[in-house]
Amino acid sequence: MKFRLRQMEVFRAVMLTGSINGASKLLFTSQPAISRIVSHTEQTLGLALFNRVKGKLVPTPEGQALFREVDEFYQQALRVDDFARGLAQGPSGTLNIASSPCLSRGLIPRVVTSFVQRYPNIRVNLRTTLLNGMAQEVLSNTVDLAVSVLPLEHPNLRIERFTEGRMVCVVPRGHELSQLPAVSLADLARFNLIAHHPSIPFGQLVSAAFRNADVPLVSRVDIHETDVACALVRAGAGIAMVDQFTVEGMAWSDLQVLPLQEEIRLAPSIVRSVFDTGRSHADKFAELLRQMVAAGDGTMAGAA
Repeated sequence: MKFRLRQMEVFRAVMLTGSINGASKLLFTSQPAISRIVSHTEQTLGLALFNRVKGKLVPTPEGQALFREVDEFYQQALRVDDFARGLAQGPSGTLNIASSPCLSRGLIPRVVTSFVQRYPNIRVNLRTTLLNGMAQEVLSNTVDLAVSVLPLEHPNLRIERFTEGRMVCVVPRGHELSQLPAVSLADLARFNLIAHHPSIPFGQLVSAAFRNADVPLVSRVDIHETDVACALVRAGAGIAMVDQFTVEGMAWSDLQVLPLQEEIRLAPSIVRSVFDTGRSHADKFAELLRQMVAAGDGTMAGAA
């Protein structure tokens, strides 16, 4: 075999870190040794994998194409290694998860509960993270996976939508809007409206919906957290537009949740790094999440 496993490991490390120095730190190997292996690999394969530009290694098209194959092979090898160790000792370790705050109120706690019951030797570290910080947490390996209520866009993220959701209206019980089968954005505009600040993703989503409906969006109170919106409605500050997942398990008898005529859709997604080695227990959690959603545990009854 011309391309040996050690050469693949070193080549992959250089591609991931972008330098000989970075690869040496990642593999706990001296820089000269890494450099020799890279040069020997290029000679053995008869390929120029990198261009040397001002002291930096820039992957050639051949190097980039080879990396895709090597990374896929390497991840499979790591999974086999992880599987073999798991057979001997059973699943154990820690799973780090980030969740959008609204999903951490109902759906994700149910999945985590089932997960720890199924895998009692795996400890779960669950944190809530706002959308603007989620990509960094995944790509920096601070968490093994994230569950986002809205899509994220990044070339190094793998996004898997697993269910859908909608925005809804929350009003005090007995409010005149509760007599309607569904509430329009024009209906909302007649009352003191509590809405997400336009600088955050939820606010941008709502603002776009009002523009598309040609209805002016005039909010009385701007909020950054949906829980606060519900608390303001309870206090009498007005009515609010929130995501359905926040109110899914709501036990406030003094509030009502009303459907909207205009569908403002949400796309809850599993967020992973494209460089995920497969060594964590993220696959197990993602599969359980899919199973529970497929069984009907992923959307709020009556609002989907």
